[in-house]
Amino acid sequence: MEKRRIGRSELRVAPLCLGGNVFGWTVDETASFRLLDAFVDAGFDFVDTADVYARWAGKPGISETIIGRWLKRSGKRGRIVLATKVGLEMGEAKKGLSPRYIRQAVEDSLQRLQTETIDLYQSHRDDEETPQAETLGVYAELMKEGKVRAIGASNFSAARLRDALALSAKEGLPRYECLQPEYNLYERQGYEAALDPLCRKEEVGVITYYSLASGFLTGKYRSAADAGKSARGQGIAGKYLNERGFRILAALDSAAARLKATQAQVAVAWLMARPGVTAPIASATSPAQLDELIGATRIRLDADTIAELDRASA
Repeated sequence: MEKRRIGRSELRVAPLCLGGNVFGWTVDETASFRLLDAFVDAGFDFVDTADVYARWAGKPGISETIIGRWLKRSGKRGRIVLATKVGLEMGEAKKGLSPRYIRQAVEDSLQRLQTETIDLYQSHRDDEETPQAETLGVYAELMKEGKVRAIGASNFSAARLRDALALSAKEGLPRYECLQPEYNLYERQGYEAALDPLCRKEEVGVITYYSLASGFLTGKYRSAADAGKSARGQGIAGKYLNERGFRILAALDSAAARLKATQAQVAVAWLMARPGVTAPIASATSPAQLDELIGATRIRLDADTIAELDRASA
């Protein structure tokens, strides 16, 4: 299988990342183990989570905990590139990117994950109250200690990412090897306007989240009534069910019929075909959904189909 390099790091991954945000939330531990086993046994190797998953359900750390138990039971640690994040609020005074907090948070994550090393440790959100030199400095220490192999950033503006990269080059500090932005067929402007050219110029890998727009791009939400069918569908109606959203669905329907694929597969394949994108992150709640996502890696979109999707989502 094709492997893509994460930025300039030594990490190489398959072009699809399994999102761990659902583990312990909409997927119980037994089902999570089943999904992780099936993903790795199919030849894939990139798993993304965060310390804060699933705090919104009153269970911060549960995703890392479940992945850690799976790693211990399965013995498959050496077969995956393990990514997690730090910085979002875990509780009172437990947030941000200060060296003191990162030191505490990384030990907590390592314990939950039951591993000695995090392959990709990502700043979950920019922390403007902490000088970037301090954050990058503690990451340098963690890398020297072997607790972290590479670092990335999520939800950074182009200006702040540019500043961080310049600081890394000037001071000889580790650099953010990837960016994790919200990016999909519906949400394009926030990434494409300034982050895309920066990441491509600086060889920063891109790992997209909300790759299926909370499920909207699967085609299963076409009315307000449809949006009420699942926990993730609650915000669909007001955000995506509009003229542009329906135009995107029509283009996905057309491409899917032509390719004998599903709308979700086409939407993920579109991301995989974007220059600079390392791997879209997508989560699954059932083996059938996982098989569908894996099927997206076998789709090759021709130039006409990409142009059709680009026009519909412009």
